[in-house]
Amino acid sequence: MITAVTDASFAAEVLDSDLPVLVDFTASWCPPCRMIEPVLAAVAVEEAHRIKVVSLDVDSNPETQAAYAVLSMPTLIVFRGGEPVKSMVGARAKAKLLRELAEVL
Repeated sequence: MITAVTDASFAAEVLDSDLPVLVDFTASWCPPCRMIEPVLAAVAVEEAHRIKVVSLDVDSNPETQAAYAVLSMPTLIVFRGGEPVKSMVGARAKAKLLRELAEVL
């Protein structure tokens, strides 16, 4: 399951998480964001024991977007121990996403 986070809940949900966290910086007007949503939902279920998946609407949460200099949607950033360890921009197939995540899990 993908958890929605906000500027207010970002620190507790992402930075303080015991598991690595994949943050999907998304927007409702973004077609590639809608394309990757089912991929992220599947990864969230299949890899729940290894990684937490959350989404952040950039239009409603500009502070977090600005803090991580996110300019393109979707941007996926993996956080581990409260620090960003990998950033990916754009939609991708599940197999490619899992290969990219394997480097940081």
